[in-house]
Amino acid sequence: MKYNRILLKLSGESLMGRQGYGIDVERLADYAKQIADAAREGVKIGIVIGGGNIFRGLQGAAKGFDRYKGDQMGMLATTINSLALSQAIASQGVPARVLTAIRMEPIGELYSKPRAMELLEKGEVVIMACGTGNPYFTTDTGSSLRAIEIEADVMLKGTRVDGIYTADPEKDKTATRFDQITYDEVYNRGLKVMDLTATAMCKENNMPIFVFNMDIVGNLAKVLAGDMSVGTLVHN
Repeated sequence: MKYNRILLKLSGESLMGRQGYGIDVERLADYAKQIADAAREGVKIGIVIGGGNIFRGLQGAAKGFDRYKGDQMGMLATTINSLALSQAIASQGVPARVLTAIRMEPIGELYSKPRAMELLEKGEVVIMACGTGNPYFTTDTGSSLRAIEIEADVMLKGTRVDGIYTADPEKDKTATRFDQITYDEVYNRGLKVMDLTATAMCKENNMPIFVFNMDIVGNLAKVLAGDMSVGTLVHN
């Protein structure tokens, strides 16, 4: 395997599948099988998943919600997704644990780096919910923070597109994909890979990001084996 320890960032929206809302059970099962297969190969896996399929704080704020309360609702949404994914992975025969950035036992254990590292070394998949535990920070920033904390080799950002393009490929048919790109170029081009706080954290801590399409079954295994043709690498 090219990578021994990863932080996998998944979007909440991707769990919707074709439904357009909530959690698509088939998509959840596809993700869980890919993750469980990788864990059985000995890869240490930390996961951060968004909550946009249920509630997104920024969208709530745009509709009149207090941003502080909206972000707290978003944290709870990430917890629901984390619980669903942990159960789906466990059903594949691989132990999975939910750690939460805000205290909410018995739903999940309170996150700490030592506990996360201990569980990873035991071979458990560790799903880290609630982002950073603070309002005004996205789950992108939460995933960057957790990737750095668990000393991951790479942050894998599973999305609905196969990498980073010069423009939105769903809107601009002339958009071309980068095989690799630097953090500075992402910033200078104004590309929407992650929010600026998350990108800056990865740049400052030399944490590479690989963006790929997680919805295509088998792509995760390809990335872990070192096949860089299925996405875009972001690095210093």
